[in-house]
Amino acid sequence: MEDLDVQGLARAISIGANLIYVQTDKERRTEWIVLQAAQLLKGMGVPYMWNCTSGFSRNGNAVPDTADPLRALDFALADAGPALFLFKDLACFWKDNPFVIRKLKDFAVRSRQKVAVLTGLDETVPQGLREDLTLFHQGLPLVGEITAYLDLMRKKEPLLAAACDAEPGLLARLAVAARGLDLADIDRGVRTLRLAGAAKGDAIVQTLLRTKQMVIRESGIMEFVDNDLMPDQLGGMENLKHWMQRRESAFGLENISSGVNLPKGILIMGISGCGKSLFVKVIAARWRLPLIRLDMAAVYGGSYGSPESSLRKAFRTAEAVAPCVLWIDEIEAGISSQGFKEEGGAASRVLGSFLTWMQEKREPIFVAATANAIEMLPAEVLRKGRFDEIFFVGLPDIKEREEIFRIHLSRQKINLKAIDVPLSAEATDGYSGAEIEQAIQTAIFEALAERRPVVQQDLMIAFSRTVPLSKTMAEQIKKIEAWAYKRAVPASGKYKR
Repeated sequence: MEDLDVQGLARAISIGANLIYVQTDKERRTEWIVLQAAQLLKGMGVPYMWNCTSGFSRNGNAVPDTADPLRALDFALADAGPALFLFKDLACFWKDNPFVIRKLKDFAVRSRQKVAVLTGLDETVPQGLREDLTLFHQGLPLVGEITAYLDLMRKKEPLLAAACDAEPGLLARLAVAARGLDLADIDRGVRTLRLAGAAKGDAIVQTLLRTKQMVIRESGIMEFVDNDLMPDQLGGMENLKHWMQRRESAFGLENISSGVNLPKGILIMGISGCGKSLFVKVIAARWRLPLIRLDMAAVYGGSYGSPESSLRKAFRTAEAVAPCVLWIDEIEAGISSQGFKEEGGAASRVLGSFLTWMQEKREPIFVAATANAIEMLPAEVLRKGRFDEIFFVGLPDIKEREEIFRIHLSRQKINLKAIDVPLSAEATDGYSGAEIEQAIQTAIFEALAERRPVVQQDLMIAFSRTVPLSKTMAEQIKKIEAWAYKRAVPASGKYKR
């Protein structure tokens, strides 16, 4: 399904497409594109606009007795043409309605100088119309369209004009910051500057970024993650850090941040609580890229359409925001060989969509997938070419535990001289990073309850009350470690590749 733009729509009409369906939830932008395309088509004139409450109107003049969809189609069929008709609600009436479908087929056959453009939310169309319809998807605007729209707004908004005059390159910065937003969202973001009374370039960029965060969160499928972690806040994982630094040395941090030579992605598997998600945040912050988290549970939830349509929507959003890091947390929850067998059609289509997109994506999107049970993933996902590398994150060794203790104790502003870090690391053999952090939090709570500083005894008591996952789930962890041996690069220890 081709993305809709002015030139694409005008081109399709010019080569003979006269019955067009646009899958969109941005009706006003689709209407604007139809109006712009009509100006490029010789003799077409201003389009007729139809909705189910008021019928047809043209240039603000209503056409009487056309609110009924069948009467509206009769009017379009009877018009001498050339003419362009935009039907905003007609897709709501064609389901199980042979009369509407037949009149649309008649329009496709009999109307050579007339064009009907229909809009709707669903991707699917009636079986009887598939041979007659030309399909478009209303995607998010590209940088060129955003730049043109911001330039138009600059002529109307004095605050934006003043900021652009003070900073010549601001318009280009704003266009990049606004990627992933619809034009209406950009308009709302810029207009909020009126409340401030004055605006500088950085303030406008931040306003657009906040608008982007809100819009992505409202989508329900994806989350814009606020993130400022850096490598010095992550203990251990020297191989993962080495992998990241080598890419920076080869391509340059500036090139990676701008999307040039951005690596394809990595798959990080391992034991829960050992820092997989933290590293995803670190790599996004280090490369100065927005971090977007895809919720696979929401994809399968059905609240936002079928699983495959929800996944395509997520990919389009990520492409519009690119360059970015797309974080797929616990990927096996949505794409697994077990789910493939149990769910059947939907799961196989989701798997196919994911594999195709990973192989064919052209936008600079770094895919960071994490998994607790990588053996559940189909072999197609793990083959070379999908990800640049597969890493295994195991339980931290004693040196890594010392580093983790120092990071968390410093973050909590606890005096390191009062804590025996080597002893604490020795006492937490088999603990994950998350379990160490929780033990420190427990010790802090006990000290606060007694209104005194944290001491070593508080930590030792917290350790004695903690049963680590390595004991409660020993068999499962051994199974994960056995699978990862020689199948994945260890995140720590000697670098094997």
